[in-house]
Amino acid sequence: MIRIDLISAVPDLLSSPLEYSIVKKARDGGFLDVDVHDLRDYTENKHRKIDDYPYGGASGMVLTPQPIFSCIRKLQQERDYDEIIFMAPDGEPFGQSMANRLSLKKNLIILCGHYKGIDQRVRDSLITMEISLGDFVLSGGEIPALAVVDAISRLIPGVLGDAESALEDSFQDELLGCPVYTRPPDFEGMKVPEVLTSGNHAKVQDWQQTQSIERTKQRRPDLYKKFLNEH
Repeated sequence: MIRIDLISAVPDLLSSPLEYSIVKKARDGGFLDVDVHDLRDYTENKHRKIDDYPYGGASGMVLTPQPIFSCIRKLQQERDYDEIIFMAPDGEPFGQSMANRLSLKKNLIILCGHYKGIDQRVRDSLITMEISLGDFVLSGGEIPALAVVDAISRLIPGVLGDAESALEDSFQDELLGCPVYTRPPDFEGMKVPEVLTSGNHAKVQDWQQTQSIERTKQRRPDLYKKFLNEH
C-alpha cells in the first residue's frame, strides 16, 4: 500500500475527486491510503490565519511557515516519508517516468501551495522534491496534486483490471498512444482499420507501434527525438 498525505489551505478542493474513478477503486481496494490535512488545524494563530503579506512589498499573500512545519513534523513523528513534495510552477516537470518512480514509494507527503506561494524557509528545510505540471500558473497546488495522485494510483499493481493496461499508456516508452477503436466496426461509413479485426496479434502490434511512432513524430517532435536517441 502507498500512503499519500495531502496538505492544503483549502482541503475541500481535494475531497470530491478522491471519491471517484480509479483513485476511489485504489482506496477501496486497500492499495492506496490518502489523507487530507487542513493547514488551519495546525496554526497557532487564534484566528486560524495561515497567510501574511510578503516582505519586500510584493503583491499577494504568502503561506506562513509555522502551520506547515507543525503539520509535517507531526506526520514525520508517525512514519518515515520517502519524499516531501511541493507542487510548484518552478518545480521539476512531471512526467510518466516520475509517476513510475513515485508509484514504487511507500509514504509520500504532497504540500499544496496557495496564494502567492509558501515561505522559502519551508522549501529550504522540509521539501525534498518539487513538481510542476507545466509552464502555467493555477490558483493553488490542489489540482496538480490530484493529478499526481491519479497518475500514481493507476500504476499500483492490482488497481487496474488489466494488469498490463498502465504499461501501455502514452509516454511509457516516450511515445504517444496509438489510435483506439471499439464496436461497431463500421460507423456511418467510417471503418475500423482491417488489421485490428484480423486476429493476427503480431500484425496488430506492428500497426500499433507504427501508429504510435507516427503520431508522436507529428504531434510531439520533442518526444520523437528523445525516442530516437534511446533506440
